Amino acid sequence: MTTTSTPASEPLTRQTSHRVSQSVFDGSRLRVVLLVDVYDGAQQQFLETYEQLRSHVESVPGHISEQLCQSIENPSQWLITSEWESAPPFLDWVSSEEHVRMVKPLHSCVRDTRSLRFHVVRETSGQEAAETGKGDLQASPRIGDGVIRHALTFTVKPGSEAAVAELLADYGSPEPQVDDTTRLCRTSLFMHGNRVVRAIEVRGDLLAALHHVARQPEVRAVEEAINPYLEQHRDLGDPESARVFYTRAALPAVHHVTAGREEPHAERHALYYPARPGCGMRLARLLAQQDEAAADDPRNPVLCSTIFQRDDVVVRLIDVRGGLDAADLAPALGLPDAARAAELTTLPTGSGADAAGSQDGELARLLEHARMDLVTDRRAPDA
Repeated sequence: MTTTSTPASEPLTRQTSHRVSQSVFDGSRLRVVLLVDVYDGAQQQFLETYEQLRSHVESVPGHISEQLCQSIENPSQWLITSEWESAPPFLDWVSSEEHVRMVKPLHSCVRDTRSLRFHVVRETSGQEAAETGKGDLQASPRIGDGVIRHALTFTVKPGSEAAVAELLADYGSPEPQVDDTTRLCRTSLFMHGNRVVRAIEVRGDLLAALHHVARQPEVRAVEEAINPYLEQHRDLGDPESARVFYTRAALPAVHHVTAGREEPHAERHALYYPARPGCGMRLARLLAQQDEAAADDPRNPVLCSTIFQRDDVVVRLIDVRGGLDAADLAPALGLPDAARAAELTTLPTGSGADAAGSQDGELARLLEHARMDLVTDRRAPDA
């Protein structure tokens, strides 16, 4: 059994044969675009709130610059753009409790917002970046597959796991066709102890798909039914309460790679890696490096891997040829050895070997502790 390791500080490199559709670990600069529709009469409140945000974000590590723009056709429409050294520091900032608190005043003066994130691939002049020495251009565009991957995670009260699993497994699937351009492809729901993870795959507009699902009667009914079991209170009838809950529950996809080999009977599994405090992004980067390095190996049982990360919660969704129990341990776990697992996660580890003195035995133990329980996995027809 062999593994390939890359120093965690290096940007990911990629072979053209990898079918990689997504990664935040390229080391290139990030452009964030926020489209804002401000209520009539709320312009001054919006400007005052934005000024407070701007003065704070200037001191956030990784932030380079920011612009506020107003539409020349419709003065109620505003555009906020910011540039960052790379994606990870932005993701750390936007998922922080401080960010949740600071943007709260904005929601009383804006009708709608839409956030878009882009790696910088080409530009007319790199003079500013060269002068600041911050960030690089992305070496080459990644190859996408037209699917957007996103997840939500939350915890339920201990002792309620069985009741919650039954509720989440037994509801009618929403209509997959959202509109002419957006379609739900797959929803996979897993549990690990009292943590719930729901991963979705969408073709088209992710925000439109999320709104579509939230409006479905069968989905609203099950969401209301699990409310009493949630550790974090929410009131779906209160837009602000719902917004804060789903903001905190968001678990973004930070890396996705597929080996480019089709296997109709591949099994979907999810692994939960509770990171040590402050190690979530390092752990996600290491998992991404291992998956990307293994993507061209025809012996690799992992045909597809998506890594989701927020703070110290890291989840890896994998499609495995032949099933997880029969898979090679290192590529299935996605970690090079038990020592790195002990360094970066709170997964229970022993002395580095099982009773028989086997490194494989320790990896098998780690894999079993990381493995999540499947609640439901639903695919839309022709997805």
